Amino acid sequence: MTVRRKNHVTVSGRSGGPVVMLAHGFGCDQNMWRMVVPLLGRDFTVVLFDHVGAGRSDLSAWSKERYSTLEGYSEDVVEICRELALGPVTFVGHSVSAMMGVLAAAQEPEAFAGLVLLAPSPCFVDDPAAGYRGGFSAEDIDDLLESLDANYLGWSGAMAPMIMGNPERPELGDELTNSFCRTDPDIARVFARVTFLSDNREDLAKVGVPTLVAQCSRDAIAPPEVGAFVQSRIPGSRLVTLNATGHCPQLAAPEETAAAITDFVKTAL
Repeated sequence: MTVRRKNHVTVSGRSGGPVVMLAHGFGCDQNMWRMVVPLLGRDFTVVLFDHVGAGRSDLSAWSKERYSTLEGYSEDVVEICRELALGPVTFVGHSVSAMMGVLAAAQEPEAFAGLVLLAPSPCFVDDPAAGYRGGFSAEDIDDLLESLDANYLGWSGAMAPMIMGNPERPELGDELTNSFCRTDPDIARVFARVTFLSDNREDLAKVGVPTLVAQCSRDAIAPPEVGAFVQSRIPGSRLVTLNATGHCPQLAAPEETAAAITDFVKTAL
């Protein structure tokens, strides 16, 4: 099985341009980037892919053993970079994919020109002893996962609008709900635990490539303190707060999201 087929890799945009790789978050697929791709494609070669278990990836490649940790996903990212051999990429990781980028860049830094961490969270669970606010108590996460286990479709319908934000634009919440519902529930249960229970705070200091932390002005999933924490732990990184609200600015504010990515890539290069 080739990496291109396993992860349904697609390449578009400006041939020979700097390479931007876009990675989607939990419950989504590469279609979530569709409004950003034409904007980035004017200047960059754009690489899209689906995490194994999502979208049009090869489901036969999914195993609980490999994908019960973020390392399984980050290894896929490195394998895609090697397969395409397009040179160092700027990896744009949304939500949980941001930490996949952190792990991949620490594993093989020469493959990366930079990282854009879009609405990232290295740990969703509050750690009062360390003075860290992730946005959720341990009890909150336990309840969330129990609800997901009990009724995944019902959980999706309730959680997706909250994650998306922008209640005045219900079509965005509907799109995220539908995306969640297309995911195999058994795969989603495993990925949810990887997403909400991983703690990558100590990995941030290992990043040695230029990094932009892009957070949203209001985000129920990743509050402002999280973005500030990530920026403070990655040497030399920059923090930008988008005017966008919610947790999915690539849908809620594609022009602003694309502009932030473009400015960073052109500056970093």
